[in-house]
Amino acid sequence: MESMGYIIGAAFILDLLLGDPEGWPHPVRWMGRAIGYFEPRFRRLTPRVGRAGTLFALSLITGTFIIAWVVIFVAGALHPIAGIALEVSLLFFCISTRSLEKAALGVYTALRQEGLNGGRAAVALIVGRETAALDEPEVARAAVETVAENLVDGVLSPLFFTLLGGVPLALAFKMTNTLDSMVGYKNETYREFGRAAARIDDAANYVPARLSVLFIAAAAQLARQKGLAALKIGFRDGRKHTSPNAGYAEAAFAGALEVRLGGPGTYHGARIEKPYLGKEYRAVATDDIPRACRLMVIASLLWMAAVQILYLIIQLM
Repeated sequence: MESMGYIIGAAFILDLLLGDPEGWPHPVRWMGRAIGYFEPRFRRLTPRVGRAGTLFALSLITGTFIIAWVVIFVAGALHPIAGIALEVSLLFFCISTRSLEKAALGVYTALRQEGLNGGRAAVALIVGRETAALDEPEVARAAVETVAENLVDGVLSPLFFTLLGGVPLALAFKMTNTLDSMVGYKNETYREFGRAAARIDDAANYVPARLSVLFIAAAAQLARQKGLAALKIGFRDGRKHTSPNAGYAEAAFAGALEVRLGGPGTYHGARIEKPYLGKEYRAVATDDIPRACRLMVIASLLWMAAVQILYLIIQLM
């Protein structure tokens, strides 16, 4: 579609301006409700838990794509402007640059104004690890890691899939990502049932996660941080993470900011040993949070520009 470049640009700008307004209807929340509704029903389909989980994940991801395509098609058939407006709105909800920055800066403000307990409470809203025993560097580290990891999930991957298959594919990715966040746990409840969702999410983020190192390094150079270190640490330590994808952006942030990320953490009552990323650097400080946010925003802008250039090249071919 010739207008896709404008749709991508408009959605990205809207996200920078509005973020995630409270009280607005949000497709990701609908996805979460759908996951909660259909999970027990798919579990009853077959006694083979892994097969039920595979059918569950594939059905919801495919269903999301089909529903989005049909709704967009109908809106466009009613009026071209209606179709474009709907696509901009739906893609806007797939991007989270502004809301990610706001959440991380909320942790920074809480640490500065309310102290450690305030920082723990603020970071608990955006991470899956237990926060009650975190000290100030650990709270700051959790915030920086969230910014790095969600740069891929919330910006790079949605635009990557929009480039490949339009807004319906971006929404299908968001369903994949939401499934992973809700059922992709390696615990007794979801180890078998959520395995397919986790693997699909890993596959979906594989290319954007690795490309993120290049864009974080470029952003670091522009921000007068350590671009070459971001490139070096990103590819050196990215593969050490327990996740096949999350480590690349986190390691690149470690190099760019010259801080040590990763390390052990407690998740759902279990202590998880994770390797350090950028182990030669210092611990994260509170003031590193806004530095990480600035790096994330610049990397997002560079990715946005690259997507637009790639789309223009595709149109000319």
